[in-house]
Amino acid sequence: MGRLKAGPERELYARYASRIAALRRIGLEGLDLREIDESKAKSPAERMAREAQELLTLAPDDAALIVFDERGKPADSAAFAGFIGRERDAGRKSLWFVVGGPEGLDEDVRRRAAAVYSFGAMTLPHQLVRVLVAEQIYRAMTILSGHPYHRG
Repeated sequence: MGRLKAGPERELYARYASRIAALRRIGLEGLDLREIDESKAKSPAERMAREAQELLTLAPDDAALIVFDERGKPADSAAFAGFIGRERDAGRKSLWFVVGGPEGLDEDVRRRAAAVYSFGAMTLPHQLVRVLVAEQIYRAMTILSGHPYHRG
């Protein structure tokens, strides 16, 4: 949810997106960013509901939603890579990684998710979470391909 403005966060995101595109040989496509405008509704609940409706309309029915939310479960990078590998091996055509807006994510999105992960209980800026998600996707792909980037 929301738009990433020009600046260092966008540049860092772009760097990880280009690294991800270079690792397509492991059976996953590159990263395709879809930005959804934050709702202008007056109440937080209505904003989240409208954003959820737009997101769920865009996501294909056969896509796995992987949600990043402070109420999600923490996972180490190897476990996250294992999840992505299992989805790929099961023939999943697309994985949609979802970062909510300032109000968070509506329960409809969380219920539809194949997994809900957290970077911890701290509140983080949307721009940084997007970069963290891109880095973890890249790390997962390097783990799955046997690349030495991950030293865990």
